[in-house]
Amino acid sequence: WDSTFCAVNPSFVAIIVEASGGGAFLVLPLHKTGRIDKSYPTVCGHTGPVLDIDWCPHNDHVIASGSEDCTVMVWQIPENGLSQPLTEPVVVLEGHSKRVGIVTWHPTARNVLLSAGCDNVVLIWNVGTAEELYRLEGLHPDLIYSVSWSRDGSRFCTACKDKSVRVIDPRRGTVVAEKERAHEGARPMRAIFLADGKIFTTGFSRMSERQL
Repeated sequence: WDSTFCAVNPSFVAIIVEASGGGAFLVLPLHKTGRIDKSYPTVCGHTGPVLDIDWCPHNDHVIASGSEDCTVMVWQIPENGLSQPLTEPVVVLEGHSKRVGIVTWHPTARNVLLSAGCDNVVLIWNVGTAEELYRLEGLHPDLIYSVSWSRDGSRFCTACKDKSVRVIDPRRGTVVAEKERAHEGARPMRAIFLADGKIFTTGFSRMSERQL
């Protein structure tokens, strides 16, 4: 899976690690430097590898993770970091039928989380009640490579394996803009919203040259 495999906020850095028998990630206080002992406690409640993690923008002790086990989990990290393994999530979000490769918090609304899976479905969750707010099916005919919220959270953009970049209004469940063949190459591309509303993409040409 193509992921950043790490996430950082003003208090902690989180890093996805290989784990036997499931999925796990490390959470380290920013002041902790040097070599990390093999026995250092991890967040290890998933039954499959963790594919993506994202810190909550409103609470530096809350992090979400998406996994090959088809679930999204939200975790509360103790004030000073982990002193023992964390196996109990605050909430488990179950709605995807295939592995969950993307999780990203809403930038302005509290307790709203977006997840995207290999079922080509985008789900927007109310984390407080563990309910689906919006289920966006049929908008992506193929694998979703990346999702990025606009600055105010009114829409998000996606990059898809069908080479299209789409801007989606989640409340209406509609594609409001689409750029077909944003990059001609077959390798994965990414798209992010900039502050001014423009969209920045990275990808490859037909000759596999890097493009932005």
